[in-house]
Amino acid sequence: MRLLNKKLLEKLKRKNKGNLSLVRAIDKLIKDFEDNDWENQADLKISRADADKVHSDSFYFFNINIHRTMILIEFQDNEATVVWAGTHQEYETTFKNNRNTIKRWLRSNDWI
Repeated sequence: MRLLNKKLLEKLKRKNKGNLSLVRAIDKLIKDFEDNDWENQADLKISRADADKVHSDSFYFFNINIHRTMILIEFQDNEATVVWAGTHQEYETTFKNNRNTIKRWLRSNDWI
């Protein structure tokens, strides 16, 4: 699967270069995407149990160490795009652990 907009994950790695467990977790997430050709959510969940579908248009949050990242997965086109990445605290501040807030954020940022 092709992972687009990896620069958000690379930026997160640079900001936290001393946090080796986070850097390894980000590298593993990138590798998981690049090494797999998931065709549906069930296939994804086998490889990445931390995948949490947050919108019906195939937006998922992934836990990476103490951070979270939101990724849009287009199973038919075999592509995924990193939409947002940050700490869990930033996630709670931005999205308030609420699917309606996530939906509003996606709409206001022209993702849906």
